[in-house]
Amino acid sequence: MPAADTNDETLALQALVWTLAEPGRANRLLDVTGLSPNALRASAGDRATLIAALQFLESHEPDLLACAEGIGVPPTALVAARARMEAA
Repeated sequence: MPAADTNDETLALQALVWTLAEPGRANRLLDVTGLSPNALRASAGDRATLIAALQFLESHEPDLLACAEGIGVPPTALVAARARMEAA
């Protein structure tokens, strides 16, 4: 796995962890993706789930901005990671 892929997936996983840290936001993610808590746990490292988590953040700019600040990256890094992961 190329380093860029690993970095994108690591960034997406950090964003997923940030998303799940707040119960209301976590429930919205489950509602939007249609995943159950068990399915999310089982697929948390899967590329499709990580892409869905980044898409979820992108769909609500306040969450995207807060997540980026929370994990210490510019919002554009999250958007770019999702785009690269989708293109791979």
